[in-house]
Amino acid sequence: MTREFEVRKEVRLPAEPAEVWDAVATGPGIDSWFMGRHEVDAAAKQVRFRLGEMRTEAEITAWEPPRRFAYRGEPAPDGTFDAFEFLVEAAGGGASVLRFVHRGFIADDWGDEYHESFSVGWEMYLHTLGQLLRHFPARHATYVTAEAPASSTGPEAWPKLLTALGLPPQPEAGQQVRFTVGGQQIDGVLDYSTPRFAGVRTPDALYRFHERSLMGIPIAAGHHLFLPQVDEAAQSTVWQRWLADVLA
Repeated sequence: MTREFEVRKEVRLPAEPAEVWDAVATGPGIDSWFMGRHEVDAAAKQVRFRLGEMRTEAEITAWEPPRRFAYRGEPAPDGTFDAFEFLVEAAGGGASVLRFVHRGFIADDWGDEYHESFSVGWEMYLHTLGQLLRHFPARHATYVTAEAPASSTGPEAWPKLLTALGLPPQPEAGQQVRFTVGGQQIDGVLDYSTPRFAGVRTPDALYRFHERSLMGIPIAAGHHLFLPQVDEAAQSTVWQRWLADVLA
């Protein structure tokens, strides 16, 4: 059995509607702030999504550049599906307002924490979209993901991660961050901080860490690297090892 859900968000973004459209309605744009890899084929009315071994396709149900973009995934055998809609309006002064809706059906046995995670997660992703438009205009990123060991589902894992990032137990956005991964020193600023997420911005990346113990799954990293010729697989391995080391 399934039950319906809906998440609505509205954000003001520091960019003209055409720039917002590029970020929310093109594959390279979406990859630069949201999870996974995307291909948007307006002619075929399809959005193709890849994350690890997962592959999905969705039908574009609205294509009105640069104002409205919507797509809907094919229902799974159990009837669950996701649909997304982006409405962009000029707000004057080089800014735009984005109204976003994520709706669909989830399995009945998914607890309320899953619906809450959608809402909280979208706040982080839409913040990342704002960071992209403000700090990386006209640039696209390669998305790199990694997952921590299964042991990171415990309550002690997130404080360990914060320590590895050089942060206190209760960090605040705006703090300077310095840590080393794969022999490379990373210097940046904590641009996003909640009990579930930590975001670090550097001149060439938006690093994102997600605490997922409420869902009983390990901590994850999902990064947007604004560098040429990124080896996605190699970078994923580097971060996988780092997570395993700091959360051992």
